Amino acid sequence: MQRRHFLGLSLATLTSVAAFSGWTLSRHNPQPLLLSARNDAEGRHLAVGYRLDGSQAFSTQVSERCHDVVAHPYLPLALFVGRRPSRQSYLIDCRDGRLVQTLHSPADRHFYGHAVFHHSGEWLYSSENDTLDPGRGVLGVYRLVEGQLQRQPELSTHGIGPHQLLWLPDGETLVVANGGIRTEADSREALNLDAMESSLVLMRRDGTLLSKEQLPAQMNSIRHLAVARDGTIVSGQQYQGEPSDSVALLAIKRPGQSLQAFPLGEVQRQAMQQYCASVAIHDELRLLALTAPRGNRLFIWDLDSAAVRLDIALPDCAGVGSVAEGFVVSSGTGRCRLYDCRGAQVLTHALQLPAGLWDNHLRLA
Repeated sequence: MQRRHFLGLSLATLTSVAAFSGWTLSRHNPQPLLLSARNDAEGRHLAVGYRLDGSQAFSTQVSERCHDVVAHPYLPLALFVGRRPSRQSYLIDCRDGRLVQTLHSPADRHFYGHAVFHHSGEWLYSSENDTLDPGRGVLGVYRLVEGQLQRQPELSTHGIGPHQLLWLPDGETLVVANGGIRTEADSREALNLDAMESSLVLMRRDGTLLSKEQLPAQMNSIRHLAVARDGTIVSGQQYQGEPSDSVALLAIKRPGQSLQAFPLGEVQRQAMQQYCASVAIHDELRLLALTAPRGNRLFIWDLDSAAVRLDIALPDCAGVGSVAEGFVVSSGTGRCRLYDCRGAQVLTHALQLPAGLWDNHLRLA
């Protein structure tokens, strides 16, 4: 661990570091660890970690279905976040799959499937629903103390139905996708489709609102995000209106500019069937990838020119994440695949991982 980083840690975080001593020496593995939620053939919910060579690091059964995964910045921990409207998330030791903590939301809150660790490793922020005022977005704030996440005073997301959240490159500014849809406790039923208020929010981690932007189509729900190293933000939408409506399913906010539609071909837009799942950016190759599971399509574009690098059928494509060669993509029905984007042609390789039953997101640690 670098000395300047170590000296910046609080006593509570140092206690957690001590509990996982030796990890910084063992995690330097040329094979990244793929973290994701999936089911097995019997329908059991699993939190899993696999190397891309197919070797299993862990497979831990959990009580409820998970959505996204967030890895701790330097400890061998990852939080598998409960899928809306779950009230449980699971803190897993990535060395052996041990369940370190079942994180419970407060009685009048539930998880929306996404969270982020602060770069210090001491704080976690989770998108949550206030079920006393259905849909009012809050960020659950948790502090890691002696290897356990403890609830702290929450923050407003300045919107309704928050979904994914990420950091801008400064590590102190949060990007929040407020989906705009009100739901009650223990329900996924939308209550306000005729009055949705989706927004893209930038906020300080103390809760201060910096900006709030909306897309023109009122029923266009901003759901998933990717952030580039230069601060470019991309959002993927899930449209709640008519299948024939033409709306911006992919949007981009470049540094110093407003949120605007990413230039898609109409055939591509229609192929998405009004639904974007996972979004990922490859900083070194300046590429953008998107999964559209309803349309069974995977797309890869040049982030700067919007030129199409790949438009390919992939049944029930799910999570996508960047690796050195390009992107890894999982599927709900088929093989996980590696797309090598380094050459003029994108090359596809099937990975020796379990086929099918993967959830919508994956992370590479």
